[in-house]
Amino acid sequence: MSKKKILLLSDDLRMSSGVGTVSKEFVLGTINHYDWVQLGGAIKHPDKGKIIDLSEDTQKMSGVKDAYLKIYCTDGYGNQEILRNVINIEKPDAIMHYTDPRFWMWLYQMEHELRQHIPIFYYNIWDDLPYPHWNENFYESCDLIMNISRQTKNIVNNVWVKNPPEDWQVTYIPHGINEKDFHSISELNIEEWNALEKFKKEIFGGEYKPNFVLYYNNRNIRRKLPGDVILSFKTFCDMLPKEEANKCVLIMHTHPQDNNGTDLPQVAEKIAGDYKVVFSAGKLDTPHMNFLVNVADVTINLASNEGYGLGTAESLMAETPIIVNVTGGLQDQCGFKKENGEYLTVDDYTDEFPTNHSGKYKHHGEWVKPVWPACRSLQGSVPTPYIFDDRPKWEDAALKIKEWYDVGDEERKRCGELGREFLLDENVGMSAIHMCNRFVKDMDTAFEKWKPRKRFTLYKCEESNVERNVGIIN
Repeated sequence: MSKKKILLLSDDLRMSSGVGTVSKEFVLGTINHYDWVQLGGAIKHPDKGKIIDLSEDTQKMSGVKDAYLKIYCTDGYGNQEILRNVINIEKPDAIMHYTDPRFWMWLYQMEHELRQHIPIFYYNIWDDLPYPHWNENFYESCDLIMNISRQTKNIVNNVWVKNPPEDWQVTYIPHGINEKDFHSISELNIEEWNALEKFKKEIFGGEYKPNFVLYYNNRNIRRKLPGDVILSFKTFCDMLPKEEANKCVLIMHTHPQDNNGTDLPQVAEKIAGDYKVVFSAGKLDTPHMNFLVNVADVTINLASNEGYGLGTAESLMAETPIIVNVTGGLQDQCGFKKENGEYLTVDDYTDEFPTNHSGKYKHHGEWVKPVWPACRSLQGSVPTPYIFDDRPKWEDAALKIKEWYDVGDEERKRCGELGREFLLDENVGMSAIHMCNRFVKDMDTAFEKWKPRKRFTLYKCEESNVERNVGIIN
């Protein structure tokens, strides 16, 4: 039986963005089961207009003799004309798009044309409540929606209601971390250990050896709250004797200056000038990203909106414990438990319990110290009229850092090992192999059950709630 061919619309899988990284993981992890073509996007793509055939390289790397992988490079995410051209050349059996629905307006405008012949799959995330009802038409434009967080799956089920989906059309597939790429480095592997020791000297400068390293791996944008991370680190250091504080370091793997964020070196100098903040600004390959999480004692993510949080999941896979704000997909990494001691599952998220950021369930895995949102503000824009912004207190985060500091190296190591075990649990599904297996299961089911759309769909015109209930005076 010939393999199905899937056309992926997302960040170029050779890029280092979160979307690009995960795209690479599930494409290579399912290359034995599907052929893949990608319309690979990037801002000012350096290979714009080129067709990159990676089939031979992929065959050698994966051992899959008939592996097929091509990338059509484009600025942004492409357009209707480019998509039609790629479809005409490659003849895919399905289209799969990935990331925020606002980037795919042009795709949804042609969904009726496309779905007469091939299904549209969507790897979807939505960061927070209230239910984004304006997304309903986007969701209805898809044949299969695979959701990255438990909260997101519940959101889709409560938004897609006018012409509700069948059960197989809305599923849960969390990001999976490659357990071979991210792992704890020990002295038993001399070559890797020596490379790690060399990396430490490079990042800290000379012979400086800290006793405690806090690690931040996120974009320098406002919702990631990088300034609050610096402030929480400063507040933590203020709790320590001077000689101990001098042995503590915050590593920030991010762009130090960003117009969508702030000037972090200035923040570090003026707010935390007495303490050591190190910036890792360049792009790093996977082995060096694993070095970073091995250098760290604890990884922190205080983002007020976060779909999943790759940085903390990578840290757990490398046995490094975490501090996270309880919001969005970050709560899935916490291992929250119900009264009976069982972990929360995707089925526990309902209209009555859409999220745990209010702290209904407080018992959690030993690998995490959660910070609870202290303020929830309703933010919005014209494309996304409303969404909660879940902001924690930086003082609370400082106390959690101090708790991890006080337990010592051995206890942090023990808790980190439990975190890796949690991600590797098949029922949790946060390892790369489990993610890829879920993709195959859900997409194969979709291929089996999908029915082409008719050429026309007739709708009864109704007065909208906005027109009926909201008066706008020009």
